[in-house]
Amino acid sequence: MSEGPIIRTMTRDDLDFAILMAAKEGWNPGLSDAECFYAADPKGFFVSELNGEPVATISAVRYEDDFGFLGLYIVIPEARGKGYGTELWHHAMKHLEGCNIGLDAVLEQEQTYKKAGFSTFYRSTRFEGVGGGVKPDGVVRLENVDFTKVMAYDRHCFPGAREPFLQAWLEAAGARGFAVMKGDDLRGFGVIRPCAKGYKIGPLFADDTLIAELILKALKAAIPGEPFYLDVIEPNTAAVELARKHELTEVFITVRMYTEAEPNMAMNKIFGVTSFELG
Repeated sequence: MSEGPIIRTMTRDDLDFAILMAAKEGWNPGLSDAECFYAADPKGFFVSELNGEPVATISAVRYEDDFGFLGLYIVIPEARGKGYGTELWHHAMKHLEGCNIGLDAVLEQEQTYKKAGFSTFYRSTRFEGVGGGVKPDGVVRLENVDFTKVMAYDRHCFPGAREPFLQAWLEAAGARGFAVMKGDDLRGFGVIRPCAKGYKIGPLFADDTLIAELILKALKAAIPGEPFYLDVIEPNTAAVELARKHELTEVFITVRMYTEAEPNMAMNKIFGVTSFELG
């Protein structure tokens, strides 16, 4: 006779399974996402097992004492409708108790998350394009920029400090980053990483559209002929216009939701979201 599911904190190897599940769901994760995600918060990933076999996964990453982010919420198809996912959800929410919690939801699940206490603040659009072109002048490799400057810039565009994650993200296998400097000041940076299909750009943060476009061109030039994806928030209309200027194609829409007020971020500098799974 089978027992009920057991929920436990994932090991690093368990996270590979969660990423595999995300790929099967068509979420197109990055090839090094597991390593980077785990660096963000090794205690923030949970798996539900039935008779020793995983049936559901979720991430509940705590960036600071008062901010967390949910993602990788997946129940294997044959175990759906049995309450396993709900139990895991409550476990993750308890782990993030006391936090303002964020997530990116597909439109079909928006009402479900509203019932769970989340409020919608804005939409994001995933765009698809094809790499190519020439790297413009005035763009430098991100590895040549002082990491403390990158961290400081990232903190303007994200609700919590995430140094371990960012360090792993920039150093991930196959990832390439570019930046624009003005003297000693960092004016913007972007990263592109290999995924199950093509590449994803994220983050793409910049002071203005001109700088964002320089970085976007450099990232595109790094992957000639390859498909890439860029997640753009609707509140930054300049970012949406940039995507359309480069004739990127809309793929799908998500909604950013929080349990409390919208965190303070420089929305006008966010030209590409880092990750729908971790924010």
